[in-house]
Amino acid sequence: MKYKLSCFFFLIVILSACKNDNQKRLAENEKQAKKNELIFSNINKGWVFYDTPINSTSEATVASWNELRLFFEELAVKPKKTIGAFQKKSKALSKKVMALNENIPSQFNKPQIKSRVSTLITKVRLLDLFLNLDKIPDQKVIVLVSEINAELVSLQRQMDKIVEKSKIPVEEGESELMKMMDTARAIPNTPTDPNLPRVE
Repeated sequence: MKYKLSCFFFLIVILSACKNDNQKRLAENEKQAKKNELIFSNINKGWVFYDTPINSTSEATVASWNELRLFFEELAVKPKKTIGAFQKKSKALSKKVMALNENIPSQFNKPQIKSRVSTLITKVRLLDLFLNLDKIPDQKVIVLVSEINAELVSLQRQMDKIVEKSKIPVEEGESELMKMMDTARAIPNTPTDPNLPRVE
């Protein structure tokens, strides 16, 4: 009888402990769900990209630079419903932005554009990283979205400057002067041997 009674009490203790653990887990899950909902809401509000060209140069470039057009199209589609959708979108954006570096049109294949593209790549990949962390820093994600927008504007303005500069007519003799300056600054590739006589 004592054995049955002790088993009964033991079962009651185990059941009450399990019930308490379940209640704690349910409370934690509910708390986490509310936190995730708040994070989703914040990211959803802050996810506003400049997905259209800001000037005529950008519009013309988007028509010829396929990778830039695809990146803008990817930016234009906003994810919905879950954090997972934002995570998938950030991966897609990361792939599209990496392609920008591969096929820069020859007119824009200049250090000013390359540096802006590199900065844009860094920001988009950082966005992808933040969205795939266990604890998503929603405020940092919102700040990154605005920084990506600033980089997009900077890239498009730089493209506009390059196009405007190319429209300026070259004055007579300017091209020869530029060639002379380049050759005067050039350093010869041939190694010099101190034992050989100088040729002047």
